Amino acid sequence: MQTLAVDIASTFVDDATALVTGFGRALLRLAMGPIDRIANACDIAGVLTERRATFRMWRANRRVRHEGRRFNLLGRLSPFRRLAHLT
Repeated sequence: MQTLAVDIASTFVDDATALVTGFGRALLRLAMGPIDRIANACDIAGVLTERRATFRMWRANRRVRHEGRRFNLLGRLSPFRRLAHLT
């Protein structure tokens, strides 16, 4: 059973990670916006749209496989890590 302090700390770390990830994505989108607009304007054969659709499908399949998993530092060192699928 986790104590309240551990639960608060893990929640804080999860929120901080999400915040940093969001800021990073926003900065990347801001920097890459003009390049994406030029690429879309030059895409005559529709290769970029097909590639994006394939990538979205791949990400959705990967998200389903990794759903419910959390990062655990000691999980990599655990001798029982190969048995995680049994729980």
